Amino acid sequence: MASNNPSKPPEALSKDTQNVAQRFEALGTDEKLALLYYIYKKMGGSITPAAPDVAQPELAPMLLGDFIELSDEEQLNIMRAIVNRDDTEYSHAYGSLTPNNQLVVWFAWSQAMGDTVVDMPGNYQATPAINDVLGIIERLNFEEQITVLREIAGNMGYTSITRATGLETGVTPSL
Repeated sequence: MASNNPSKPPEALSKDTQNVAQRFEALGTDEKLALLYYIYKKMGGSITPAAPDVAQPELAPMLLGDFIELSDEEQLNIMRAIVNRDDTEYSHAYGSLTPNNQLVVWFAWSQAMGDTVVDMPGNYQATPAINDVLGIIERLNFEEQITVLREIAGNMGYTSITRATGLETGVTPSL
């Protein structure tokens, strides 16, 4: 069963974190990318990645190595495909990672923006919806912020494994 649509929020998420995840899902593709950019620019140092002991960036060579060799347009299209859960090679590579490693990918990309990763347009203006979600995230405590980021990151990319909630386990397709 393909899981390119987000599942209902896990029972373990607080109402606040569920609310933020739902608001994020309601944004357009480029708004989601912009929000991730702003989150990492404002909170980047504290997210670096959330769980360094369990993050394994070497598991994402396509996303952290090959990706930087691509043109800005190709990079942006890959980011959009990941956000949209499109069935692409890069989206599969992203979807196969753990949420902590997915956070590492976004963190690495945010750190390289404007250098080896496509940057935000200089004249970009955040929409009220982006500012609203960003404001909510900023008011959450650190643990809730990381939980929200893991939920957001985990709902992107393409995978054929059903995403487990707090009450379920993942299901892999039959061979």
